[in-house]
Amino acid sequence: MTPSTPAEPDPATEPEAAPAPGPLPPARSVRAGGGALVLAATPIGDAEDASARLRRLLAEADVVAAEDTRRTRALASRLGVTIAGRVVSHHEHNEAGRVEELLDVVAHGGTVLVVSDAGMPTVSDPGFRVVQAAVAADLPVTVAPGPSAVLAALALSGLPTDRFCFEGFLPRRPGDRARALAALASERRTVVLFEAPHRVAEALDALVVAFGADRPAAVCRELTKTYEEVRRGPLVDLASWAHAHEVRGEVVLVVGGAPADGPRDVADLVPEVLARVDGGERLKSVVAEVAEVSGVPKRDLYAAALASRTPPRAP
Repeated sequence: MTPSTPAEPDPATEPEAAPAPGPLPPARSVRAGGGALVLAATPIGDAEDASARLRRLLAEADVVAAEDTRRTRALASRLGVTIAGRVVSHHEHNEAGRVEELLDVVAHGGTVLVVSDAGMPTVSDPGFRVVQAAVAADLPVTVAPGPSAVLAALALSGLPTDRFCFEGFLPRRPGDRARALAALASERRTVVLFEAPHRVAEALDALVVAFGADRPAAVCRELTKTYEEVRRGPLVDLASWAHAHEVRGEVVLVVGGAPADGPRDVADLVPEVLARVDGGERLKSVVAEVAEVSGVPKRDLYAAALASRTPPRAP
């Protein structure tokens, strides 16, 4: 699990042509008593974070289902591990088609190791479909825990960690993003988000509108890597920083939960309403949704939004 923007598969990154396809070979199992589907976390930046168990699984699994086969082979090389089993691609574009053959290996007593490019499979990464199918088929599923961009960013943010929620990537379209953030505006827990570096400034602007300029937050960039950086401060300051700098690398946004100080002021909600209307939504629908989430009277919010949209009369 790492905040990489999903992309179409590049043929140049696919492994060399393999022999004619056939059933994946069942062999020995690294799980006592039979086969298993194993989800293993991989380093999010520093290869030294790889666990001894991950190294053993890479060396002994019958099949390694990798989000990017070349990245997984490169990781194994850095770890000094030789992958003895078969390595197959397992990404968002072919995940559904891999389920049956991977579970067939498990059903015949083999071990299938599922890894993503970084972090834990299934969390904003491939793996959910095969886990769901394995559970439905009553096949063993286990995990080899390890690095997590979500937890690393949360720990470094300086924001409350006792209760938090992870929301993955924000929607790309302004209207969809505004709706998603409006639903989170009153969330009392710390919120963790992934975002692509070229959309960080835009996302922070949207957060300022939805959550308020002074909500505390952190931008965590390139965690565990050479140029690791954590910027902390009010959302409005972080948005200004993002606009003034070219944000690079993999980014996690951590935002403090809503304060327990009752409903927000109507005037504070008007910019959010108008931003969503400018994005193509109907005023009445937006007002109804925002009023319900924020706890303000719908009539007051509607009147304030109309007043803000109506140009003043000439003297």
